Amino acid sequence: MEKTTQMYEGKAKKVFATENPDFCIVSYKDDATAFNGLKKGTILGKGAINNRVTNHLMRLLEKNGVPTHLVEELNDRETLVKKVSIVPLEVIVRNIAAGSLSKRLGLPEGVKLGSTVLEYCFKNDDLGDPMVNDYHILAMGWATREELDQIAAYSFKVNQVLSEYLKEAGIELIDFKLEFGKTKDGTIVLADEISPDTCRFWDSVTHEKLDKDRFRRDLGGVEDAYQEILRRLLGE
Repeated sequence: MEKTTQMYEGKAKKVFATENPDFCIVSYKDDATAFNGLKKGTILGKGAINNRVTNHLMRLLEKNGVPTHLVEELNDRETLVKKVSIVPLEVIVRNIAAGSLSKRLGLPEGVKLGSTVLEYCFKNDDLGDPMVNDYHILAMGWATREELDQIAAYSFKVNQVLSEYLKEAGIELIDFKLEFGKTKDGTIVLADEISPDTCRFWDSVTHEKLDKDRFRRDLGGVEDAYQEILRRLLGE
């Protein structure tokens, strides 16, 4: 299927229409941003790694009962996906204290949480993606109660499946961000990406960071960390 017009360009991806109105092509970029776009840079090879890791993990999730927008990986950087209308929420799943949760609650990074925490943020760069709760979401009509319950159930399932899978690769899943969309018939599916850009991956033994925190915090070795995730998950 061929790309036609560009529909959207975000911080990490471009989305193109195709001749079939039910499908789009996502093209992953090497551009890197942090702190809502305040920090910008490039991570060489990131686009190809994120594309392939995302598709690999989405295929795993599909097998385990989580529907996704994935249709077909076209090449290293591009993937054919179902066209969805994105639910304007970032769903954050947390297993271990890190990042903004540590700052907000005064918890040292690395503290295991008593149970998995689910957070929602309203997807709006101008407002800094503010945190919202169920009441905000229902009041603003961003999702129905039924849709939100489905999103929560899928998010916990994603956490369970990925945590178990990554453990075998010596990776601890600290926290991650998900986005969901609705297909033409209203079905909720997992969309966006699952990659070192959107997840905190730590080495299970050394707790070395293998994700975008290396870019955010100027830790160095950013490309190596992304490459290491590709090696552990796809054997390359």
